[in-house]
Amino acid sequence: MGRTNTKDIRKVVEAELSSDPLVDASGISVRNFNGAVARTGTVPSYRQYLEAAEAAWRIAGVSHVRNELEVAPSPENCRDDAKLTTAANNALAASGTTGLEGVVATARNGNLTLTGRVKYHRHRAAAEAAVSGLTGVRNIKDRIEFVFDVDPADVNQLVGKALDRQQVPPDDRRVTATTDGNMVVLQGTVQTRAQHDAVVSATWLGNGVVAVIDELEITG
Repeated sequence: MGRTNTKDIRKVVEAELSSDPLVDASGISVRNFNGAVARTGTVPSYRQYLEAAEAAWRIAGVSHVRNELEVAPSPENCRDDAKLTTAANNALAASGTTGLEGVVATARNGNLTLTGRVKYHRHRAAAEAAVSGLTGVRNIKDRIEFVFDVDPADVNQLVGKALDRQQVPPDDRRVTATTDGNMVVLQGTVQTRAQHDAVVSATWLGNGVVAVIDELEITG
């Protein structure tokens, strides 16, 4: 999709949400602040909560998405905390992902909290994916910890490979990745949104990465 004028972004995001078969957009309101999109209202499931954010990011000109939606399951789709806790831990065990053996889910008022220790960010992502589609989930708090700090060489290698895939010549690279414990700060410039997304996604693959501070600038 081509670039969209900032003043039209709200309408385009609303149209995208309305046309998305995975989202019931009837309870969603959209506001636009110079490319920063805020969505308020309710959706019937946590999976739709996530999909609504993805739909907003698909629109050219969107620079930030504030997800202020609330998940309001219908009465027949609500679960008490004991049943949701059991369902979530069963889903983790059935996911088939190695590395999640120490991850535990606990439910309170429909909100799931994940705790435990893993080696890689992909394990955290797999744990969230395993429980995000469960009936009755209102929100997920990821409190999973990593067993070691980030290796700067590992992250920079991943960033370099991402730029290779984007065919960015070595002399044109203006991205730096610095680490502090389990956090990575990305700074510098890239030319396209695709390069930006590739770098950020690659950084999350680093061993032990728990947070990515994205300070990259897209120069166009």
